[in-house]
Amino acid sequence: MKIVWRLERATVRDVYEALRERRDVAYTTVMTMMKILEEKKYLKKTRAERAYEYWPAKPHQQVVGAMVRDFLDRVFDGAAAPLLVHLAKDAKLTKADKEAIRRMTEEIEE
Repeated sequence: MKIVWRLERATVRDVYEALRERRDVAYTTVMTMMKILEEKKYLKKTRAERAYEYWPAKPHQQVVGAMVRDFLDRVFDGAAAPLLVHLAKDAKLTKADKEAIRRMTEEIEE
């Protein structure tokens, strides 16, 4: 999705080439993922010459929110607290990150 948002419109080949700059990935894997994103209504597509051209169906924040909710449902049975605990214990979070999370949690409780 990040690549499609950045390019605004992209073919499977465009996304595949952009991903290959960072890691090895199969063309068919990219094609399958883009099909799934279209089925979930995150992408729209139209025929452009010999390939389909994809573009975001919804704004970035709306898609991220839906993906996070889907992740919570699948991995944490819809509960956000276990995810937050996992993130808080993650060594990659800085002290400042943890403090920001604590402040946000307190603001929600007020």
